[in-house]
Amino acid sequence: MNADTIREYIRRQPFEPFVIRLSNGESHEVRHPECVLLMKTKVLVYYPDDDRSVMCALIHINSVESLQRT
Repeated sequence: MNADTIREYIRRQPFEPFVIRLSNGESHEVRHPECVLLMKTKVLVYYPDDDRSVMCALIHINSVESLQRT
C-alpha cells in the first residue's frame, strides 16, 4: 500500500472514517484522524475506548476504504 493513499484519507476535509484491510483478513476502523499515525513503513491505529493500539505494516495493507455512514 502506498502511504500517500492513507495520508489522503487522514487529511480529508471533512474527515470521513475509513477502514484499513490487511492481507491476513484483519480490518481496522479509523473513526478520527487523531487515532491514526502514519509512519514511513507502518501505520499505528489507536482504539481509545479499549486503550489499545495496532501496528500495521504498509506492505500488509491490501486496501483502504471509506466506512459506510449509518
